[in-house]
Amino acid sequence: MTLTAPTNESGLPTASPTTKSAGHVIVDTLVSHGVKRAYVVPGESYLDVLDGLHESVIDTVVCRHEGGAAYMAEADGKMQEVPGIAMVTRGPGAANAHVGLHTAWQDSTPMVLFVGLIPYEHRDREAFQEFSPKAWFSSGAKRVMVLDHAERASEIVAEAMFAAVSGRPGPVVVGLPEDIIKHQIPAALHPRIPVATGGMTVTDWKSLHDALQEAEKPLFIFGGNDWTDEGARSFTSWLEEHHLPAAAEWRCEGTVPFASPSYVGPIGYGRPKPTYDLLEETDLLVFVGTVPGDVITDGFNVRQNWSQKNFLITMDPSLRGRSGPVTHQIVAKPDVFVRDLIRMDLPVKDEWVAWTSRMRAEQEKFAALPSAEPTGGPARMDTLMAHLVPRLPEDAMVTFGAGEHTNWAHRYFPTNGYASMLSARNGSMGYSVPSAVAASLRYPGRTVVTIAGDGEFLMNGQELATAAQYGATPLVVVMDNQEYGTIRTHQERDYPERVSGTQLKNPDFALMAQAFGGFGVRVEDDADVPAAVDAALAATAEGSFALIHLIVEQRVKAY
Repeated sequence: MTLTAPTNESGLPTASPTTKSAGHVIVDTLVSHGVKRAYVVPGESYLDVLDGLHESVIDTVVCRHEGGAAYMAEADGKMQEVPGIAMVTRGPGAANAHVGLHTAWQDSTPMVLFVGLIPYEHRDREAFQEFSPKAWFSSGAKRVMVLDHAERASEIVAEAMFAAVSGRPGPVVVGLPEDIIKHQIPAALHPRIPVATGGMTVTDWKSLHDALQEAEKPLFIFGGNDWTDEGARSFTSWLEEHHLPAAAEWRCEGTVPFASPSYVGPIGYGRPKPTYDLLEETDLLVFVGTVPGDVITDGFNVRQNWSQKNFLITMDPSLRGRSGPVTHQIVAKPDVFVRDLIRMDLPVKDEWVAWTSRMRAEQEKFAALPSAEPTGGPARMDTLMAHLVPRLPEDAMVTFGAGEHTNWAHRYFPTNGYASMLSARNGSMGYSVPSAVAASLRYPGRTVVTIAGDGEFLMNGQELATAAQYGATPLVVVMDNQEYGTIRTHQERDYPERVSGTQLKNPDFALMAQAFGGFGVRVEDDADVPAAVDAALAATAEGSFALIHLIVEQRVKAY
């Protein structure tokens, strides 16, 4: 494929007043779609796009690993209505970014991953770093597109942005051959493609209205990444007015605030037994923005009787990932559903008041902070949370990846607003630091705490360099028990006294934080926890990231 265009002394195409390179048009199209930030690891395969970013209003955040860049973009997609943007190079770069793509797929997060590719003319000759984007990504992305015709650059970007947010949100991959993006094309941009938001039909409204009127123990479950602050607040107000309870999908806490009298706890791995029992006890479940999947139903075992009533509100007509009965599906994005829901003024039943009050009391008991009095032994996460939580502002955010250390965040962290908890619902490790960096850059001045395990931290801990470079100020808590704790727990259950492949020997993470230019403190004794929390919070207030390396009690050594 060959396009003709004027060239400069170096033989490269030059722009006329009405033309630009395809790479620059890609950047302009992202700007027109409201993109504020792109997370990149540079590569020679997409130099023209990087050149387009040079004078763009888009902030270019240079990351230290493609996995970190992809995680940051995925976290960005959770916090806003515009898809998160990551850019990586071909072959190894694309492979490293795949972990963030899988997270976006299972978490239903709008994200666009741009991947530089080998030149068009070199294709199918096993050129340096050649791979097939469609073969690699098609099973874990909503769409995989390759820009083979330069003049379609703006159209392809518009299609990618549309696909990422339409229906059930998710990731889209766009391949950019390095020679194609240098061609000069008309500078006109493709318009945004409008996204259908659905809504309740008359039949939907009446079906839900009747089901609620008949129910004595209804329960709403909220989740997903397709909300707005306004929709979350309206939803919470309606629930509170009607004394109706709501539980959070695993790692989706905050849409209904932690302090709301309607919030009755999280439903997911490690959930308290009263919340677990709710799924079978309730006579009506209403899922908003999510579906009853593997984690909620405890491996497709709970709530499987088709005589039980389940209403599912989602923009995915295919109900991908659903388990158990479906009484009625309402095809709508959460905000639009809530817009219609708040017009439903129902008489409050005494049974609703008693039901919600009972479960709320259980949640308050579960979330009550432990004693703040330090013990005389090794450092404890309970003591840290007891000192940290009272110091947090109402809009504080928490992020984390996967592991037993996350249980403290689920239980104690006061999430008060949509996207105040960012995590990887696919159980992906290494998410904590990148997501905290993205959150801190998205909301400068806001308190962002991330809780990492020692096994998870080193998977992307190098992104603290990115935090230092761009002024992100998260507080990082590393709980160090010198093992992959979750796997050790499973091992002890299934293969007692045969611990294998889970033990770790760690460096001093506090010194590592200092080497990256932040504040770091190592804590071994519980008595030193309060002072460490104070010092770390003071450091973030002064404009630095901070890290607390908490050496907690070790379990019995490997047998």
